[in-house]
Amino acid sequence: MGFRSYVIRRLVYAVIVLYVILTLNFILFRVMPGDPTKMIIDPNFTPEAKAELRRQFGLDEPPWKQYLNYMKNLLKFDLGYSFSTRRHVWNELKERLPNTIKLFLATFVLTSTVGMSLGVKAAATPGSFRDRVVIPAGLFSHAVPTFFVQLLMLLLFGYYWPIMPIHGTMSAPPPVGAWPQFVDKLWHLVLPVTSNMIVGFGSWALYARNTMIEALGQDYIITARAKGMSERDVLYKHALRSVLPPIVTLLFMSLPGMVSGAVITESIFSWHGVGRYLLDATLQMDYPAAQGAFYLIALAVVICNLLADVVYGLVDPRIRVGAGGVK
Repeated sequence: MGFRSYVIRRLVYAVIVLYVILTLNFILFRVMPGDPTKMIIDPNFTPEAKAELRRQFGLDEPPWKQYLNYMKNLLKFDLGYSFSTRRHVWNELKERLPNTIKLFLATFVLTSTVGMSLGVKAAATPGSFRDRVVIPAGLFSHAVPTFFVQLLMLLLFGYYWPIMPIHGTMSAPPPVGAWPQFVDKLWHLVLPVTSNMIVGFGSWALYARNTMIEALGQDYIITARAKGMSERDVLYKHALRSVLPPIVTLLFMSLPGMVSGAVITESIFSWHGVGRYLLDATLQMDYPAAQGAFYLIALAVVICNLLADVVYGLVDPRIRVGAGGVK
């Protein structure tokens, strides 16, 4: 199977998955217990006022028509109006999306860089003190729940040692000037990003260490050392280069988990992002807002999965197989 056919097939799968997710998203918020119309309709309203509000929010339509309007509007990113704020959901999401992207990118870069660096260094000297530290630290990082570390950091730096901002994306009132505001935003990023790095670097470190140790035992590494190459060149120019394809694949495959994990991190640190918006909307039964936030997160996860599949097909052509299992 050619690469183009492989990409088209994965793209079709991604569209089908997104369609199923969005359909379940529509059904879920309509079978939840409670009456979401109470968010917009006061019991003291006249019957005419109640009917007008239901018409404005499209709640007077039969379910099948609501579903068709829902799917059509999603294609145009017309996510409707929030029950609680009466604002357009897409405008609210656009305000929060940059904060989520900043948190996601900072977490991704720091976690992958620290984890792979530690893994490569540990593999270079197996059995050393550094290796004996990286292995248990990586196992602990991989096993400990994210929320536990984040709540512990809130306790340490919000109560026992209150030197760090523990909530929000900026101080209130914000500092004056572009540079002070930039520094203040970075300062607020420290705890969320550090907590994600603590619980995320372990899988990177262990994977990089194990793949590097396997690569360092290959014949071409023995030949390179026999030619008198420095250990640094052997480590980075030969061993690390040979294991880059699976590491690159892991980079992209980790993206969906980081995107979906934003809900927990943003909720604990009161981060003004899409994940916190989704949780607040769900608790308030504001299903236009919850559906919009869920749509954005689902779209990001599906795109990340698609990118992982495409990159996997690039770095490892063996997976691009036909029905008979032959390329």
